[in-house]
Amino acid sequence: MSTLLPSASLRRPAALLPGDTVAVVAPAGPVRPDLLERGVAVLRSWGLRVTVMPHVTETRLGHLAGRDSDRAADLQAAWTDPRVAAVLCARGGYGCQRMADLLDWDTLAAAEPKPLVGCSDVTELHRLFATRLGVATLHGPMVATEAFDEPTTLAHLHRMLFTPEGIRELPLLAPPLATGQARGILAGGNASLLASSVGGPGPTAPDGSLLLLEEIGEDPYRLDRILTQLRRAGVLAAAAGIVLGDFTDCGAPAAVAEVLHDRLADLGVPVAAGLRAGHGEVQLTVPLGLRADLTAVTGPGESILLLSQAPLRARAGAAPRPRDTPRTDRKDGQPCAS
Repeated sequence: MSTLLPSASLRRPAALLPGDTVAVVAPAGPVRPDLLERGVAVLRSWGLRVTVMPHVTETRLGHLAGRDSDRAADLQAAWTDPRVAAVLCARGGYGCQRMADLLDWDTLAAAEPKPLVGCSDVTELHRLFATRLGVATLHGPMVATEAFDEPTTLAHLHRMLFTPEGIRELPLLAPPLATGQARGILAGGNASLLASSVGGPGPTAPDGSLLLLEEIGEDPYRLDRILTQLRRAGVLAAAAGIVLGDFTDCGAPAAVAEVLHDRLADLGVPVAAGLRAGHGEVQLTVPLGLRADLTAVTGPGESILLLSQAPLRARAGAAPRPRDTPRTDRKDGQPCAS
């Protein structure tokens, strides 16, 4: 059982300011140098100083970004360095579970919270940073991936990092699988990572949470198995509501929809759909660890996810920001002047 209260948001890191230093880490799979270079250029175009941690470009066993101990050391050094204002993951793949137990959690807990950004395999870090550090994190695009070249994705991440006080809602563009209203802490991420965390250290998700689920590359029968495991472990039954992101390359959309309905619609909680988060073409940044209100009603575009507070807290020196979305037309993701 989780010790986190469903009504209590976690500690929020501070928003970024131009001139801040951010660190790029690779806690999971190996990184393509060309994509890393392009992503770092985007961050620098935002006025940030970028530190690429020492082992980011290493490879081990063909599917890891270096040794477990080195990946853990990079993450720990970035998180505990007071000069670093945010930690951004280069990519997912596989490997976070291998290195998570090598982290010194007491030392991490003593450090000032800062935004941690990533998705996919980084779901394991989101889960552990919530349950072991009590810190809210950002489920968002990663620096050395194709998503870091998509204008809407980059504009939303920029807003989330620099002007988060203007973000209080996330749109749900598809009809729900089950209607209703719910309130809870946003948690979750990649469904297969959540399923593989069952039996590991800490709860898979806080009881009473609004559980985000997304997936990539799992055929309908495998998706069925993943959701069935989460059902049997009591993870889905403990959720106050479920929010579905993208299910990318998981087979025929009709077959995927049928499995999702079969495994989720009878839980007795609202199940919303159409959040553009996960592995789709557009990857919105979703704050995890914050309380939110979910309204799932019939009709596409009528459901909504409302955040109880800004995803990040303001910092001294930050000027007041408009609440509208900055337009982003440039490929490097820099918001254009209004």
